Amino acid sequence: MGARYNRLVMTTPSDPELFREVFGRFATGVAVITSAASAASGGMTANALCSLSLDPLLALVCFENNARTLGIVREAGRFGVNVLGADQEDVAEVFASKMPEAEKLEAVAHRYEAEVPIIDGALSWVACTLRELIAGGDHTIAIGEVVAMGLGGGDPLLWYAGRYHDVGLVAER
Repeated sequence: MGARYNRLVMTTPSDPELFREVFGRFATGVAVITSAASAASGGMTANALCSLSLDPLLALVCFENNARTLGIVREAGRFGVNVLGADQEDVAEVFASKMPEAEKLEAVAHRYEAEVPIIDGALSWVACTLRELIAGGDHTIAIGEVVAMGLGGGDPLLWYAGRYHDVGLVAER
């Protein structure tokens, strides 16, 4: 095991860069949130998500308030959570880009489940109907009720310290 140390940083509680770095030390999976409405379709790469409830089955996703995908989710009233595998970093990059929303979906193989775009090869996925949107600072928290879900196979794509990793590389550190 590597040496552990604590770096004491004196800061004010309103230091957003340190806040981002602190939470960047929390390894997360990488997902793409997708949606399709009559006027638009698209998606975004995200890691601020979690399962929320088993009864009923609920998922929670956080959107930056100016995220283009949030408008699509509002109009559609549904969204998909596509958990990416270690071999899908290119997919994460497409959905993290500023390209037009519809072009993002055109760039990756996908299908529709419960009227939601689901990315082919995803490690797992859920399709949700939107139950609630909650203001949360510069983000909006979406709660969705799961209406369909499925499993793929493989290892997860991870986000840690501002970069993509796979499980093997993180375990070697």
